[in-house]
Amino acid sequence: MTKDLWSPALTRRGAIGSVLGTAALAAAGRAVGRTPARKPNILYIMADDMGYADLSCYGRQEYRTEMLDRLAGQGMRFTHAYANSAVCTASRVALITGRYQYRLPIGLQEPLGLQDVGLPPEVPTVASLLRKQGYVTSLIGKWHLGALPKYGPLKSGYDEFWGLRGGGVDYYTHAYNGSPDLWDGDTKIEEAGYLTDLLADRTIQTLDRRKRDGKPFFISLHFTAPHWPWEGPDSEGKAESGRIAASPKPGAYFHFDGGTMATYAAMVQSLDANIGRVLARLAELGMEDDTIVVFTSDNGGERFSNTWPFTGKKTELLEGGIRVPAIVRWPGVTAAGATSDVPTMTMDWLPTLLAAAGGAPDATFPTDGLDIRSALQGQGLPDRTLYWRFKNHDQKAVRRGRMKYLSIGGNEFLFDVVADPLERANLKDRQPETFDALKQAFAEWNAGMLNDPHAPSFGFTPQELADHFGVDD
Repeated sequence: MTKDLWSPALTRRGAIGSVLGTAALAAAGRAVGRTPARKPNILYIMADDMGYADLSCYGRQEYRTEMLDRLAGQGMRFTHAYANSAVCTASRVALITGRYQYRLPIGLQEPLGLQDVGLPPEVPTVASLLRKQGYVTSLIGKWHLGALPKYGPLKSGYDEFWGLRGGGVDYYTHAYNGSPDLWDGDTKIEEAGYLTDLLADRTIQTLDRRKRDGKPFFISLHFTAPHWPWEGPDSEGKAESGRIAASPKPGAYFHFDGGTMATYAAMVQSLDANIGRVLARLAELGMEDDTIVVFTSDNGGERFSNTWPFTGKKTELLEGGIRVPAIVRWPGVTAAGATSDVPTMTMDWLPTLLAAAGGAPDATFPTDGLDIRSALQGQGLPDRTLYWRFKNHDQKAVRRGRMKYLSIGGNEFLFDVVADPLERANLKDRQPETFDALKQAFAEWNAGMLNDPHAPSFGFTPQELADHFGVDD
């Protein structure tokens, strides 16, 4: 990889955007007030492939998520929160860099692993920037941003790492098609137990250490639930896990033919209960009032997810593939039981959390996101346009205000996603000026992003999947 592929050099348009973004950050900071003398702890919790309405506080009816519902009652629930991508690696690139993922080669990978790319250690990250502010930084759970020896959490700003490096593992064997993928730092380990439980256990242990050392912390807790393989925390899940590990055939690990709605409910409720355990320990240690807690998902939901009132799932730029739950409890900033319809995006977390810590993004790698603290206080954000693209079916999307431009396979649409969240009424002929403006905005934005014609997509044949993931016909 040559440096010019990910160079931070800006066009004139990008420079102007950066100046406007900086002004917006300053305005948001004034709205919130001065940073307190004690830096807040930060606990960022991310689910994997969770649909917008997979929590009961967002509308799920088949089961209850009592712990996350309680968190929403203590803080703010966003109804227009977006993931940067409809798949996980790309969204994680945006999270950790605070920029559109298409500025880096790894952000073009759908899925990751077909090319030797990863997050360059030279790129500033939310972890490395918070570490400069005196934070102890920990990643617990899923990395999925490149493999050793070139890439890894400890090379990108995290002081500690405990979890998996790939995109997903069996919940019991912690293996990917028979290859173990559980790590403590750069050391591969083995540990018995259901993965969701283990990640919560490790987070609780980390909270205990942070209480003893007294330093402000940033814990990024990236669960794999409810990502496939669909295995619940019960004996049936263990048996199913053994079948998958013992039968490496195309689609076996992907679990195309596995799972049930009951299993999915058990996975989400296990996630909810384990988050409850972590939050309870935070309170027991007397750190609840000094800690910002964020919960969200990396992209829209998969097979058993509920994305109502939207259509679309993971890998699609329909609202169901990119609209995600987002809950924030920030003592002194968010009001209890508040909701916000302000559009936000994954890349906003870096400037927001850095501002909370008294820091700022690296000027050489200016953020594409916004500090959303004013929205967290119940106010608005500066008007902006949000962009997505996804190679599968040649998808493009733009949101500005309540209007959304969408292109899939050459078919183009204009939707009012506030009045028409199901994206059914195509308004491109009724509002041609808006349609043309958003389409042109996408073309101008896209010209400033990397475009790799060789980047893989999810449009694989079964044999290509089998060849890549080391399984037989």
